[in-house]
Formats: sequence, C-alpha cells, structure tokens
Amino acid sequence: MATDEIKPIPETPVKHEDTGPLSRYHVEKYAARELPYTTQSICPECLLAHDEVHVIDATVFEENGKIMYKKSCEKHGEFIDIYWGDAEMFKKAQNWWYKSVGLDNPRTETVKGCPEDCGQCPEHKSHTALALLDVTNRCNLRCPICFAVAAEGGNVYEPTPDEVLDMMKNLRSNKPVPAPALQFAGGEPTVSKHLPQYIRWAKQLGFRHVQIASNGIRVGKSKEYLQELRDAGLSTIYMQFDGITPEPYIEARGSNLLPIKKQAIQNAREVGMESIVLVPTVVRGVNSDQLGGIIEFAVENRDVIRCVNFQPVSITGRIDHESREKMRITIPDAIKLIEEQTNGVITKDSWYPVPAMMPVGRALGLIKGGPQLELSSHFACGMATFLYIEDDGSYKPITEIINVDAFIKLLEEIANLYADSKRAASKRAKAKLAAGARHFKKKGILMDLLNAFLNRGDYDSLAQFMRRIIMLGMMHFQDPYNFDLERIQHCDINYAVPDGRIVPFCTMNTIHRSRVEDKFSQPIDVWRGKHKPSQVEEESLSNPFVATD
Repeated sequence: MATDEIKPIPETPVKHEDTGPLSRYHVEKYAARELPYTTQSICPECLLAHDEVHVIDATVFEENGKIMYKKSCEKHGEFIDIYWGDAEMFKKAQNWWYKSVGLDNPRTETVKGCPEDCGQCPEHKSHTALALLDVTNRCNLRCPICFAVAAEGGNVYEPTPDEVLDMMKNLRSNKPVPAPALQFAGGEPTVSKHLPQYIRWAKQLGFRHVQIASNGIRVGKSKEYLQELRDAGLSTIYMQFDGITPEPYIEARGSNLLPIKKQAIQNAREVGMESIVLVPTVVRGVNSDQLGGIIEFAVENRDVIRCVNFQPVSITGRIDHESREKMRITIPDAIKLIEEQTNGVITKDSWYPVPAMMPVGRALGLIKGGPQLELSSHFACGMATFLYIEDDGSYKPITEIINVDAFIKLLEEIANLYADSKRAASKRAKAKLAAGARHFKKKGILMDLLNAFLNRGDYDSLAQFMRRIIMLGMMHFQDPYNFDLERIQHCDINYAVPDGRIVPFCTMNTIHRSRVEDKFSQPIDVWRGKHKPSQVEEESLSNPFVATD
C-alpha cells in the first residue's frame, strides 16, 4: 500500500460526548485488600509440561514481612513463591490503585474464561497504554533469558507488511482511547528491512509515540541507519542495558556488549535523538549489584537518556522451588538495592505504583475535552519515580521537591469537577492548579507543569519539565509461578497479533506466544524463498553478533 493512502485512525479526535456520559470519568479508587485474600492463577506444571492452561485459586498472604503466593493443583501439588518482597510497600501501593473506564470494543467473547479468551475479552478492565507489535522472531543475538524465541527452532514468525499495517489499524481503533504509543519488538526489530516503513505508517496512523525494543547493535554499528529511523519518525529506543561492566553481558548475553551499547548512545547523540530508555533485566547475582551504577550512568548521559526501566527477571522455564528462591528478585527487592547503592538518595518511599499516575491522564483528558491515555495497570505490576537533576549533575527524587500525594489528589479533584459537571469547572480547575503552588518547593517546576495544563493540556508540552527529569520504572512481568489473573485483567501493555486479537503482555509471553507463532510461522527455507532476505536479515539467522572486545 502506498503511504499516502494511509489516513489517521480515528480521522478526528475522540470527544467525551462520543463515549457515553461524562460521569463515567469520575475518579474512583479500588478498596485496599485485607490480607490474606484469594485470586486466581494457573498451574505452572500443567502449562510447562503439558501446554495446558489450568486455572486454580491462589492465596496472597503476608509472612515474615513479605507477600507470599500459594496455590495448589490437584494433579501437581502445592506451589509457593514470593509475590512482593516487602509487605508494607505492597500495602502502600494498594492505596493508589484507580479504576479505569476500560475498553469499549473488546475483540473476543467470553467463552473459556481468562486467560484463554485474551484478545481482549469483555473481562478486561484497562485500555492499551503501550501497544507492542512483534515484527519478527529473528534476532542478531542468542540470549538465554529472552521472552521471544529466535528462529533457532527452524521457523520464522514474521507478519507481512499488510498484516503489520492491519494490526496497527486495529490498535488505533480501540475505544474510547486509541492506542497512543507503539513499540516495535521481536526478536530484534532492526533486522527487518521493513522497519523504517512501519515507523512511517505508525506516525501516519496517529501513534504519537513510536519506539523500538532493541539490543542496540544495529544502531550502534550504523549511525546512518539510526538517522533513517529517526527521519521515519522514531521517538525512542527502548534499549536492553544490563550493566556498566562487561560481566553481566558476558553471563546473560554471551559476550561483552557494553561497547556497542555505548556507541549506540553516542550515535543517538550525534543524530540529535534525545530519547533512550535503558532496560536492564535484573537477575540476582548477575547484575543486581549494578542498579545504582546504571542510574548514575543514565544521569551522566541525561542529554539522551530519558528513563531507566528495570525489569526483574521472569522465570519462564520449569524450575524447582529452591532454584526460584535463589533467582527470584521482586520489585521491592530491587528498590531496596537502589536505596543502598545510591547511599540513601533514592529511598523506597520515593516510589509510587504506576496506576498512581492515572489522575494525570484523566485530568488532561477532561481539560482537553476528549479521553486520553490513562495508566491503569494493577498496583502490583510496577513502581516508578522521577529524578530531578540539578545543573551540577546532582539529583534527588521528585518526592523531595513536590508533595506527590497532594498533587495527585489535586488532579483527582480537578478531574471530578469536569466528570461531575460542576458549574464553571474550567475556571475552578485553573484556580485549583494555581493554588497548588503550595505543593511545590521549586517554583520553576510548577511553571512548567502549569504551562502544560493551562496553555496546551497535552504531554508534548511537558518537554521543558522533562529535560531536567529522568524517570525510573520497575516492571515485574509475570511467569507461570507468580501468575495472577487479576493483574492480567488490568494490563495496559498489550500485543497486537495477526488474527485481530490484542493480547495482554504477560499472557502473551507466558501462554499465547508459542500458539501465535506456531499458527503464523513458516520454515526458514520457505521464508527465504518468499522474502529474499537482505544481508542483515540473513545474518540474523546464520551469523548472530558476537562482540570481539
């Protein structure tokens, strides 16, 4: 299809009046749970040994200051795992879990129940905040801890350009909020010769933010290639980055990839790309001693690095309880290590659960007159904070310069002025924002935020604020041992797949990935004959990258 035939979806912005009564946007929290409580999970042995999804009850309970997870299968017995490494942090996080307006047009029906009906079914309670689309399962590395299985199994999963375009259109058709951000993933997306075209299409369809999940090898080897991606409309490189010394790469990736990562950062700097997210997969005993050092590295390279998103490792294979205990690292465990490794600068109290930011999106949308991105994941899925960087490079968490609790509650109040159709809502909202000055210790930050809300009311206008900010995120993706269906139903990071479904991240990587790839893959030789691979594409199959220094 010619790119000039592609029109935005939707062609005109969605307004609140198109999506039902305004009262549905009233801000409301979920009630905090009393421990212990019951949720639902799956039997890991049924899944990993027999590829059967067997839903069973699971108990979330407190023990020795930690949150534990216990479930029992009538065939395979009891499984116990750690859910969160700090009970008090878990209880605090529950207090910032907001209800979302959800998805108005689910793609599948409730037939077998969660998690078999993913696609998304009517049980799903969040809209897509970040969409993922795997453009290939080929990769120029062979990492043992990767979700995606590269083409070593003899088959290539690689949707055609028409299929990719259809998947993007499907994501932009979400109601009431078209997916605003898209990440091309894999495999390694840069080994697809179609990637620049896909990025252009995504921008034409209306994705405000387009990123690639990449190991950084190709953009590190070729500044010209990175320039091509940037010219196509690439917003961010979401780059695998496991440490600041060679050892984590040698152990987890097979060779010292640190120099090529640093070159990718330098290339981004030289082409004027100012948005890299460092993505460390955190493995106890491999790189868990380098979390503070990674943050320091990000601060030193703050002209191009916008965020560090730590990902505690997901245990995808069959593994006994003792081995899981040695390997498992939860969100609070990593947060405590960061506190230690930054000499107490970034404390555990600096972090908030991701859905605590939901009132930001709700308030922005109501100010603008149309529904906007809302972060509405489960409170246990992730935590985040922001670092404010001074001119001399020193930094402090945002909680030291903003009363975050009060600011979030202020946004709740502003959103509800509109949602409850209060008289003179706009005028009263501006007055509340102006009165919010008392929550800020640095008035410069206040002015940046006020300009964003009062003058334009969108995320782009936060640029001035973000130039002094590095975000720290922490996302713990689920595996068969700690799988919680309640978390799945609130997932807002979702994959598009060729059959028209939109699948939550953790069910995709735990259950559905192998099924999707089996259905849509083809033998390597068949793929070669149809596709006529370029040199880069062929090398991803037969000659993966190995660092030489």
